[in-house]
Amino acid sequence: MKDQLKNHILQFANPTEKELQSFLDLFDLKSIENKEYLIQEGQYCRHQYFILKGCFRSFFVNRKGIEKVINFGIENWWLTDFDGFINQTPSEINIQAAENSQVLKISKTQLDIILTNSLELNRYFRIILEKVRIADQRRIQFMYSLSGEELYQVFCDHNPKFVQRIPQYMLASYLGFTPEFLSKIRARKKL
Repeated sequence: MKDQLKNHILQFANPTEKELQSFLDLFDLKSIENKEYLIQEGQYCRHQYFILKGCFRSFFVNRKGIEKVINFGIENWWLTDFDGFINQTPSEINIQAAENSQVLKISKTQLDIILTNSLELNRYFRIILEKVRIADQRRIQFMYSLSGEELYQVFCDHNPKFVQRIPQYMLASYLGFTPEFLSKIRARKKL
């Protein structure tokens, strides 16, 4: 299982074998059932997770009691509540499995120590966080500049693996739509 993470790291950085093995030894495997939470609002987020298998969503519940999906994660993606993890404050979001899943988890303390001691692993996480930030920036830009149909099409074009794996109501929430509006878009696409 840890070979999957090792291979992912080696795509972006070149730590020594000793650094890499020391890092991999810090992880614990966790199996998560569909709809089970990695973290719930109000809990402290003490781990960062590497997804080996499965799909997750991060979301919050607004004042009207409506779930708003912030992000998704699938295999070879990192997932955590960054605000709660970095600042060690109670989480304001939920992270829930959207299917049976497996993750590798590492604590903040362990991650901080290894990143202080390994320039290459630090580089790896910098690259990963840059990719996350770019994706978030593009999503915001697309949400403000594209029509609903265009936004859905861009999502489908860039994320074909998600379209088949996540329920329609979750995708609608992520895109800022109602499930009914997304159904209308999908129906028009089939014509």
